[in-house]
Amino acid sequence: MQTTRGHGAPALVASGLVKAYGRRPALDGLSLTAERGRITAVLGPNGAGKTTLVECCTGLRRPDAGRLEVLGLDPRRDGRALAARTGVLLQDGGLPGGAPAMAVLRLVAAQHAEPLDVEALARLLGLDGFGRTAVRRLSGGQRQRLALACAVVGRPELAFLDEPSTGLDPHARAVVWDLLEQLRAAGAAVVLTTHSMAEAERLADAVVVVRDGRAVATGTVAQLTSSGPEVLRFGAPAGLPLEALRAALPTSVATDEAAPGRYEVTALHPGAVDPQVVATAASWCAAQGVLPQDLAVGRRSLEEVVLELTGGPARWGEAA
Repeated sequence: MQTTRGHGAPALVASGLVKAYGRRPALDGLSLTAERGRITAVLGPNGAGKTTLVECCTGLRRPDAGRLEVLGLDPRRDGRALAARTGVLLQDGGLPGGAPAMAVLRLVAAQHAEPLDVEALARLLGLDGFGRTAVRRLSGGQRQRLALACAVVGRPELAFLDEPSTGLDPHARAVVWDLLEQLRAAGAAVVLTTHSMAEAERLADAVVVVRDGRAVATGTVAQLTSSGPEVLRFGAPAGLPLEALRAALPTSVATDEAAPGRYEVTALHPGAVDPQVVATAASWCAAQGVLPQDLAVGRRSLEEVVLELTGGPARWGEAA
């Protein structure tokens, strides 16, 4: 996948963006940068401002305040020029319901000077199996793959992709992830909004965590997850008695069954989860007659970090 583009300047610069609907701020001073040749994941619960951000970046809405440059241009003033250089995948898709799937893709491709090979892209994403089917008759996963194809067929310099793997089976998801990595390798900037922490961990070069219209943390996955205590995690049958394990472990660690069948030994100060702690936990499992599953020492997962920064699981179910 080849593409041509300028060099040096970020593909997207948003600084102090403000957008309110009535008295409710959807964006409240949001700032972020998306570099060329990198995938930037924007993570946060429903209602955090992710969709409004993308709508402002694509010229669908005008910010009330702040600075916004997309490929060095203004999304509202320079919308026609940007349409040829950007790709957009939104959850509603915006696809014509009565047209056959491949006809839609060919029409989008014809609007670009140097589109990707339409037939090859269709084969890659499995569109050829339903190419003659009207869009309105497609399943959710089929519609999602078609919308993604339309977003990337023009070799975008900057792609805004909202939940690109939603509704896809594991094979199709892997294909989509490979396609996004090809976009990055070709030098495109990708702004990825997703609720999938696995997707963000696999793809993201940079992560921006958004809450209440503001960026509350920015960094790589490794940077965001490097803080916090070491934790020994393992799986075993639920409800095992922990008293003997707690008695055998030093007071520098805390032991809990974090969820049914998921056990954690957490360091109370740096270095407390050492080889002896791991050996003690394994010996306790042996005494219980169980084999620990997925035993590993690490720090907080990206999901744990994002939930902590955005107010916990309950917020992720709020309306957008």
